[in-house]
Amino acid sequence: MANLEYDIPITAKTIFHIASVSKQFTAFSILLLEEQGKLNVNDKINKYLVDIPEAMNDIRIKHLIHHTSGLREMETLLQIAGITTADQLGSDYIYELMKNQNQLNFQPGEELEYSNTGYFLLAKIVEKVSGESFKNWTYKNIFLPLSMTNTVFYDDCTAILKNRAFPYWNNNGNLVKGILSYSYVGPTGVNTTSEDMAKWISNFSQIKVGNRKLIDRFLTETDILKSGKITDYGFGLGITTYKNLKVVLHSGHDAAYRAAMLYFPEYKTGIAILSNYYSINPMEYGFKIADIILKDFIKNSKSEVNNEDKENSKKGIPFVLYSDKLVDFVGTYFSDELGVAYRLSIRDNNLIARYWRNDNVILTPENADKFKGDQSWFENVKFIRNHSNVVIRFILSSDRVRNIPFEKIVIAE
Repeated sequence: MANLEYDIPITAKTIFHIASVSKQFTAFSILLLEEQGKLNVNDKINKYLVDIPEAMNDIRIKHLIHHTSGLREMETLLQIAGITTADQLGSDYIYELMKNQNQLNFQPGEELEYSNTGYFLLAKIVEKVSGESFKNWTYKNIFLPLSMTNTVFYDDCTAILKNRAFPYWNNNGNLVKGILSYSYVGPTGVNTTSEDMAKWISNFSQIKVGNRKLIDRFLTETDILKSGKITDYGFGLGITTYKNLKVVLHSGHDAAYRAAMLYFPEYKTGIAILSNYYSINPMEYGFKIADIILKDFIKNSKSEVNNEDKENSKKGIPFVLYSDKLVDFVGTYFSDELGVAYRLSIRDNNLIARYWRNDNVILTPENADKFKGDQSWFENVKFIRNHSNVVIRFILSSDRVRNIPFEKIVIAE
């Protein structure tokens, strides 16, 4: 069902938000502009985004595409800043947040770390180069030439989009609507139908947009790290094998939408799964479909699984700090990069971090000045002291975000 309130069924023309499956369209846009001679993937991004901070000066377009830029993850930054999925998230706010970042997680090209931030900036680069909104440029240069007339990069969460499915998820046995309030594009934002996704996949073999050389590059090229290691992420697509068959793929989820796309280039076979129900695994369905339609080509092979047991962490008495020591950390800490403050206090002999829009984070000590948070977006906290042994700041590192400084602005009595 596309809409449970009005009993509207899903059809081939029902529009779904496809979340991170959108990334391949963003990367394809960059390849088209390069083909037109308007940019080069080896260009540094400050050639186009002239107002980015100095820390980003060595990032190249290819680093954004292949997740090797070192940029902090925007979704985690938003969580730390207390922005929820119920807030309308606009492109201008997120760009200002990016410009406040004065450190990277690592130097460009050193590691592969999935980053929505990179694809957000890719969309910005397309806009700078083309002089058009990303929504309009992609529609005119990709979707319309492929007759994908029911597909769009949806950049205004308040705009009416006809025939769109509502997302649902299971809340303790009751179906409830998901909330999708994104008004930014690049890492996400494509709304499309099953018919249109079939047209997109067909372009990989029956080319109407691009050319054979461009498509082959799109489906195969990855990055090489400074260590010499070849990555497995290409132009908005993971590149791997499934039962000895080459496959490019990507999944995505936002609110309660779930989506996946798989393409087997040797057999010109593609599968797209679009869903408005969070509890399904679309990639699992995609592989099950592949097992059926490619059964004559799948070779018998044992899946390569490493069965070696991981070394168990040593069990021992946990490190405990009592209230008389925890008081060193009590106070208010502010981040210039995020523009938010966290209040640290003691409750039931636990150190608690609190930002008014977020739930309490319980900080468990690992040693005298290092704590572990119980939230993925507020995970590793290291306190810094001055020469007088007074705590003056903490450094926060979380999921795909490293080393954000929070300065102590109120010293507790």
